[in-house]
Amino acid sequence: MKNKNVENTSIAINEVQLLLAEKRTSLSVLRTGIAVLALPLSVLSILIATSEYYDVLTVIPLLIPLGALVLSLIVLGGYLIVRSMIRMRHYEHLIRQLKRKHSLIAEFID
Repeated sequence: MKNKNVENTSIAINEVQLLLAEKRTSLSVLRTGIAVLALPLSVLSILIATSEYYDVLTVIPLLIPLGALVLSLIVLGGYLIVRSMIRMRHYEHLIRQLKRKHSLIAEFID
């Protein structure tokens, strides 16, 4: 009976380790989403800062594709951020369930 209890605790610890690894992956995706979101903001700030050196009507064929690229990067960055936040909340919920189910590991996890 004791061997089975140790085995269950070992499985629970492995499950928590797996969930924490998935949470770290979600944090990496969040960091990537923030970086992807920061790139269009820096491009737009450079365009605004240098706007006195060019005429918008003459460079509009360049600004339209650039605007589409900036918009797509903003959407991609937002998607990555929202998706990683949802997944992290899901993993936190699963970890809380494991803590309730296995009281031995609850003292090791905040």
